[in-house]
Amino acid sequence: MSIRSNIRDVSALAGVSVKTVSRVLNEHPYVSVTTRAKVDAAMKQLDFKPSVAARILAGTKSGQIALIYDNHSAYYINQIQAGCWHRCHEENIRLLGQPVDVADPAIAEQIRGLVSETHVDGIILSSPVTDCDPVLRLLERMGIPFVRISPGTNHALTSSVFMDDAQAADDMTMHLINQGHRRIGFIKGHPNHMASDERLFGYRRALDRAGLPFEPSLIAEGEFDFDSGLAAGELFLAMADPPTAIFASNDDMAAGVQAAAHQAGLDIPRDLSVAGFDDTTLARMLWPPLTTIRQPIFELAKAATDLLLSGATLIHRRLPHELIERQSVAAPNRIFTKEEI
Repeated sequence: MSIRSNIRDVSALAGVSVKTVSRVLNEHPYVSVTTRAKVDAAMKQLDFKPSVAARILAGTKSGQIALIYDNHSAYYINQIQAGCWHRCHEENIRLLGQPVDVADPAIAEQIRGLVSETHVDGIILSSPVTDCDPVLRLLERMGIPFVRISPGTNHALTSSVFMDDAQAADDMTMHLINQGHRRIGFIKGHPNHMASDERLFGYRRALDRAGLPFEPSLIAEGEFDFDSGLAAGELFLAMADPPTAIFASNDDMAAGVQAAAHQAGLDIPRDLSVAGFDDTTLARMLWPPLTTIRQPIFELAKAATDLLLSGATLIHRRLPHELIERQSVAAPNRIFTKEEI
């Protein structure tokens, strides 16, 4: 895949400063015909497309964009920040990170203050802020360009990047079924995240397709953090007829399940299979390493930043997920009867 040219590439090829290229892009009157011709020729040779980033570098804007997020997984947010920063670094733009609480009634005023104080040129919203109605209404009224990561509502509102959460959960559930599991516990994500419902839907769809009954007792509430995964794991393992596999809606909760299993003296995956979602760095740090869905978190953030800087309007990019098999899933130790299947 070719790397898109940026304003510094044009500057180097034309033999002029970045500031001079910016002046040409913004049709500054005090640029000589000769210099303008050099810059135009360089842009044509590099197939350079002027973007919001180029205009920012002209000095007409602040040169800053903001990432606004509310997420309980530090591993997830770290990859979101890294993806945004990577694209900003390519265009020499400053990235501001602002954590918020979507349950706070004053969230819109907090973001209004951020915009007023920093004069950011655009905003990236990460889940669950991406579906926070007060924030969406505020940014529309203020006329601030923004792009959403993994929105679950108002898809026609603005550009977005996302993956198919329901299909990813369906894939993992079918993987467990194909391994021979018939009692599969599922831990939902935080109720503020639309993805939590999508992943539950995918789990239920896979069960239905396999002809397995949906059992509400095999669903546990979670909050996308270790502690809720630990509590859910303890709940499942205390059942008279516990599940042979537990699918957690993110890696942090899967880590909690593994801790509960270890505390109970169970071997993973011999006595219990555990699966996660996201494929954060945590998934490889656990023992045994976690079978999980790879959500392209870094790539989602980078793509969202790219859409914001390009000035694209109403473009939706779906990125692919991948099922990553490691050592935390195996065939169940228990043999099911025909009646149970």
